[in-house]
Amino acid sequence: MKTELSAQEAAVLEIIRANPFAGQQEIAGEMGLARSTIAAHIVQLIQKGYLLGRGYLLPDAQRAVCVGGAVLDRKYHAHRPLIEGTSNPVNGSRSFGGVARNVAENLALLGTPTSFVSIVGDDETGRQLLRHLRDRGVDVSQVITSSEKPTAEYAAVLDPAGDLAYGIADMGIFDLFAPAHLDRIWPHLASASWVFADCNLPGETLQGLISRKHAVGFKLAVDAVSTPKVAKLPQSLNGIDLIFMNLDEARAYLKTDFGSGPEAAKKAAQGLLAAGAGESVVSIGSNGIAVANGQRAAAFPAVTANVVDITGAGDAMIAGTLHNLLSGENIFTAARIGALIGTLTTESDASVCSELSENFVRANMHRMPA
Repeated sequence: MKTELSAQEAAVLEIIRANPFAGQQEIAGEMGLARSTIAAHIVQLIQKGYLLGRGYLLPDAQRAVCVGGAVLDRKYHAHRPLIEGTSNPVNGSRSFGGVARNVAENLALLGTPTSFVSIVGDDETGRQLLRHLRDRGVDVSQVITSSEKPTAEYAAVLDPAGDLAYGIADMGIFDLFAPAHLDRIWPHLASASWVFADCNLPGETLQGLISRKHAVGFKLAVDAVSTPKVAKLPQSLNGIDLIFMNLDEARAYLKTDFGSGPEAAKKAAQGLLAAGAGESVVSIGSNGIAVANGQRAAAFPAVTANVVDITGAGDAMIAGTLHNLLSGENIFTAARIGALIGTLTTESDASVCSELSENFVRANMHRMPA
């Protein structure tokens, strides 16, 4: 729920809903108030997320904003087992990636109105990346363009089975995403139902988002991204409504060795709740996921897959979970459907499955374990 409105703020909002082109003087005359009073109410409506800024744009009823990584992915799939210290024959490809970017594209394919916020270089890679998202229907109007550093790149070396052998990342541009940027994008965040952030953001920016979130009504989901990047998370997860981690990341964050397997993942999921998160999803690869909220914790087996490439599967799982939460499902059902979407992504050679849609997911629901 968004922050509660005063009676006058609610009245101003109703007039704008009826006539989005109404000027401040017109609204003031209709309500019998000073124009300056109307201007102050409109500022509050923007800050509380009921308007998207100048022009009085009204947000979608259910809307997601993804904040974080936007990357050019290079993949190299080995023909034979990798040998260190020498040249290895591979099939190479390139595509767009980044956790938040992938989540945004998946959400748009599933039909969720989605905005994406990140920072890219003033280069052809950045322009192509934004053009691709616009073509998917994602709002990229709040993306920052910088001439200081190039658009981020990530190279994945995959073994013959499609599993990640080495990952190499140039992510320095994300250090430029300062907490001050949150001020500029705040109306887009405040008007969302869910905001998703990844730990590619600088730690102080991520923590600023978490602390400021208390003043508005959106729910916040966060993904750890990698074991080293869990260090960017605050000691308390209070303010994070939903946290996504894999088991290794949860071990690193909680500084506890839970062992391995579904029961270990359940304990880790509960540990993340004890650290302050509202709900948690802990993934364990081919062994499935564990999900916890204040009432229960449960582990679910993975969907059997014909794996082509695992890249992007976790991001698709996150998007599927958020999409189904926005559709009214509880976290356990939403995460199970999200895990199915992650599996469907592993059966594609792209980081985002181009076939993805609600109809495509429904056609594969029979594959979910009972």
